[in-house]
Amino acid sequence: MSVLVEKENLSLRYTAYYEEVKEQLFEESPLVLNTPRDKAFHDFVSQGIPTPKNENYKYTDLRPQFSPEYKFIHQPEKVETHLNEVFRCDVPQLETHIVLTINGWYYSKNKKSDGFPEGVVLCSLEEAAQNNPELIEKYYAKLAKTGEDPLTALNTAFAKDGYFLYVPKNAGIEKPIQIINLLQSDKDTYTTQRNLIVIEEGASAQLILCDHTLNLNKYLSNSVTEIFVGPNANLGYYTIQNQHNDSTSLNSVFIQQEKSSKVIAHTSSLHGGLIRNYLKFILNGENAEANIFGMAFMDNKQHIDNFTHIIHAKPHCQSNQIYKNVLDHCASGVFSGRIHVARDAQKTTAYQRNNNLLLTDNATMQTKPQLIIDADDVKCSHGATVGQIDEEALFYLRARGIEDNKARLMMMNAFAHEVVQEIKIEALRERIDELIEKRLNGGVACCHECAYNCEC
Repeated sequence: MSVLVEKENLSLRYTAYYEEVKEQLFEESPLVLNTPRDKAFHDFVSQGIPTPKNENYKYTDLRPQFSPEYKFIHQPEKVETHLNEVFRCDVPQLETHIVLTINGWYYSKNKKSDGFPEGVVLCSLEEAAQNNPELIEKYYAKLAKTGEDPLTALNTAFAKDGYFLYVPKNAGIEKPIQIINLLQSDKDTYTTQRNLIVIEEGASAQLILCDHTLNLNKYLSNSVTEIFVGPNANLGYYTIQNQHNDSTSLNSVFIQQEKSSKVIAHTSSLHGGLIRNYLKFILNGENAEANIFGMAFMDNKQHIDNFTHIIHAKPHCQSNQIYKNVLDHCASGVFSGRIHVARDAQKTTAYQRNNNLLLTDNATMQTKPQLIIDADDVKCSHGATVGQIDEEALFYLRARGIEDNKARLMMMNAFAHEVVQEIKIEALRERIDELIEKRLNGGVACCHECAYNCEC
């Protein structure tokens, strides 16, 4: 079967299914979620399942992930989950507001958080679209352009629920919000999750996203998150990815920053079959600052693809990116970092670096830093390295009585430390340090100490 025929067959399967459930989607969803649905569907039809012929997916072939016959979930399923039993392992010393999503749906038994400042809203996207349609309409599908990416189009076509966070002007949430995204089903399952975050002028919040699988079925998760950060607002956005080898996690995050806002986006990919993180920033106000960090630890035949697209649209803005990968066995990785400085974005400072450590000859890494500069008064730089453990440094440690395995672990921990230290929440930083050490030591195969004891 040719690549073209295979792509068309896969795309036809998903387009045919949309036509089958379209009436149900429109009947059961609020108007604001339905408005962009048909356009998104037609945009997906025109683009199809992405293949390596799509430049943005050149080194990540998604056809095998879209090929299985999945169960689609268009209604929340009844799942009894006890937070204290399942997730006592995550960050036990960190006090947070905790909410769950299950298979892309906001968990109906989430406890109402107390201690929020007046006006803060944390609920399901579907509920917010029903109760506050004007607020959702102002922001929904404004950043996630369906004509630019087929996964975004497919998500928008099927979107029904996810979480919604609204932090009003000058409000500050003291405790971090921990959002635990769970996948649990009796069959191989395709899930769609749509999230919306609005941080108004002068407001602040910290989010910790934790992605987990609770059994060994195949999962394909297609998640889209839109984030609006107002003038002088602050957001910390931390993601921990820890799923099994038969999971495919497709995450698209779109962030728009206004004047003098600051955002930290930090992603720790500890385990997963295939992970693709697409992160797009638009620095839309003067003196906006974006700090973007990522690290991944892949082994066996796992695959990680981090694609960042930073648009400097206004003058005097700053972006900093550091991504590091440790790849073992036959693991593969991709980093594509695109920085675009618009014509009027003078006095821009943009920095990007990607460092990769290959532990075997069979591990592979593709790195593609890109600068598109249309202004003439800027400071921009990028760099990338791909290499193996420094044998001279390893010999130095062994000569001082440190055994080989421990010396290698020390060097890998030192390699990752630069990214770990950028986690501004101390308890989370200490926990990630612990999980990384266990991961590199082979002591954590999936969700460490989870009560479900899944095997990978």
